[in-house]
Amino acid sequence: MKKDTAQLVDKLLASPQKIVIVGHKNPDGDAVGSCLGLSFFLKSLGHSATVIMPNDFPDFLKWLPGCEEIVIYEKDVQKTNDICKAANLIFTLDFNSLDRVGGELQAVLENASAKFVMIDHHQQPADYAVATYSDVKMSSTSEMVYHFMDALGKAENLSDNIAINLYTGIMTDTGSFRFSSTSPTTHRVAAKLIEAGAESAIINQNVYDTNSPERMKLLGVALNNLVILPELHTAYITLTQKDLDDHHFKKGDTEGFVNYALSVKGINFAVIFIENKQESIVKISFRSKGKFSVNDFARNHYSGGGHINAAGGKSSQDLNKTINEFISILPRYKNELTDAS
Repeated sequence: MKKDTAQLVDKLLASPQKIVIVGHKNPDGDAVGSCLGLSFFLKSLGHSATVIMPNDFPDFLKWLPGCEEIVIYEKDVQKTNDICKAANLIFTLDFNSLDRVGGELQAVLENASAKFVMIDHHQQPADYAVATYSDVKMSSTSEMVYHFMDALGKAENLSDNIAINLYTGIMTDTGSFRFSSTSPTTHRVAAKLIEAGAESAIINQNVYDTNSPERMKLLGVALNNLVILPELHTAYITLTQKDLDDHHFKKGDTEGFVNYALSVKGINFAVIFIENKQESIVKISFRSKGKFSVNDFARNHYSGGGHINAAGGKSSQDLNKTINEFISILPRYKNELTDAS
């Protein structure tokens, strides 16, 4: 974190503030963990801090310290509006453009009188915050929150509740520390979090070992729907709305499915297409190995973005047309996909 940015935030926090912390729509482990970790830190400094999520988050995160106090915009619109209107400061975490929270909440944030602080590791951040801490090389926003604390000279405020939340965010966003964004510094931060009370074995168990029978059977369907295109070093998975409905889909049930496609030998590009009839879209998650940028691919073709090796997007076409279009696009990238690793 740059020294001038830290100094600016330090001034903003010089007296008690009413602070709102916002994560992105369809929050994942990094969004929830970083927001909750930051909220405990800000409260330790004497501020009022409320975490707001645009919509609900997966059940495998609902054991995290402080999660019961998260305000879900879709469930309590008026309360969210009132909290944002009264805020002096709004921190936005794990996203870099206000449209990532969804249209209605986006309007609420744009109309707020509070000053904004952004902490995020995605590419091409928007210019809406008075203080922006952006670093695309970071493993996760949760790791950045630790560095944020350290830059303010308050690393000693690290508590077990902060540590548990930040460790969970780092662990989930790095694929349990196996993605290329995991640096030596990431491991050093994780060690500090463990020393502060984040029990790694228990966190792993709470996140990964609480699968419902329905989710495991849905994974079986996903793997059965796996298609491999060896000449393009690509594999993709499809899930229809019927597949989801037949297995009583709950938010977070498909988390990590795309990584199974990427684990196939010789595959450098993996995709999962998930039909969402309610929103009339196909939700798409992209993963890659090496130099192939799924961030660029998602931005160029699917109104999305993210990181070099992990990104998301969407299609307004039906599932079959979306897949056919995807297959028609792939040959343009044959050389890049061949040379990616």
